[in-house]
Amino acid sequence: MEPKKTNKCAIYCRKSVEEGLEQEFNSLDAQREAGEYFIKSQAAKGWTCLEKRYEDGGYSGGNTNRPALKQLLADCEAGLVNTIVVYKIDRLSRSICDFAELSKKFDEWGVSFVSVTQDINTSSSSGRMMLNILMTFAQFEREVIAERVRDKMAATRKKGKWVGGTVPYGYKVVDKRLEVNEEEAVRVRNIFRRYIEIQSARQIAFELNFDGVATRKGKAWTPNHIYRMLKNHHYIGEVEYKGEVCAGEHVGIIDRAVWDRVHEILSNNTPERRKKGERVASVAMLKGILKCGHCGGAMTPTYGRHNGKTYPYYICSKDVKRAVSSCPVKRISAGDIEKLVSDQLAKFLRTPDFARRIADTAELDVKEVMDMLGDIGTVWNEMYPEEKNRLVQLLIKQAVVTETGLDLEIRTDGVKTLREEMAANAQN
Repeated sequence: MEPKKTNKCAIYCRKSVEEGLEQEFNSLDAQREAGEYFIKSQAAKGWTCLEKRYEDGGYSGGNTNRPALKQLLADCEAGLVNTIVVYKIDRLSRSICDFAELSKKFDEWGVSFVSVTQDINTSSSSGRMMLNILMTFAQFEREVIAERVRDKMAATRKKGKWVGGTVPYGYKVVDKRLEVNEEEAVRVRNIFRRYIEIQSARQIAFELNFDGVATRKGKAWTPNHIYRMLKNHHYIGEVEYKGEVCAGEHVGIIDRAVWDRVHEILSNNTPERRKKGERVASVAMLKGILKCGHCGGAMTPTYGRHNGKTYPYYICSKDVKRAVSSCPVKRISAGDIEKLVSDQLAKFLRTPDFARRIADTAELDVKEVMDMLGDIGTVWNEMYPEEKNRLVQLLIKQAVVTETGLDLEIRTDGVKTLREEMAANAQN
């Protein structure tokens, strides 16, 4: 008499949500127990239950990206499992496509599939037919549930309620409602204010990174982060859903006037309007950088008007406080000095020796720095003014002007920041 062939059975359990899993005897335990009883009832056929537990708590059946399921499939392929036992077929998968793929693998590995409560055994043709019928209904149920959830979320959003997802920077969730996070809200207001002032998302991102402020995920800020924030209706107490804007239940962080001004600038700075020359005036390029070589004071930007026209220039902050002017630098045309600084920086960027010195000082790869600065220098004349302004602020630590010349001091850490920023943009 031939000995009974051992049928190694693995019990797979799944629960879509984590709620209730903390209980001493939860849904996963109940599924496991039902599977064990069923296997014991088949002991005469040589069925044995593997002690290893394959349980996915808090995972949807809509896909196969589940850790315990992956381990089960690996063990099946290795020949450690002959039969998979589940409480119901939807515990394994709710997708017909996914289940079809799993079935192919089971056939390839010689693995059978059994449902305890539905009397399904894929080792027989009738069992496989019943399985296909039930899987069709399982997917139908899943799609109906998904439609109901989407409809409910749409109706809830239209009422201005918070329905989950990524919490906007500047807010926190309290009792399923958005409330202002005061610490982050200060930065949000500052970002909107700075955009009105300098009209450069790149410069704002650089300033945040330079000040050591990280995103909520601990990463460096990029222009995309800034633009998404500037366009987020949550900041004026509204909710946007599929192009429709509704009043929200939460409190706004930004005043409507600030929002309107920012979006006026965003509209004016589109590529189409740039080509037509409809740019909004840029911030002073050398603000905080230009120094008087005679007095040592900051050269601050200001404006004068004559015959209805505005003329920007920089004045020596120390000289303007004196009763009698004695500074030979005194006042410089903004257009002249900004062009001089811009041209000199562009020349530096295209000079290999300059790139080598910067790389050595910043302890960076020489070729990488040469390529990076060379590329910027090549397209310098094609950049928009705000882009040039940002790079000047990023790369120049100080520009000292005297009555006879100009001396630039390069910001080494700015080169490092520029490299990190370009790498981050490449990843996004």
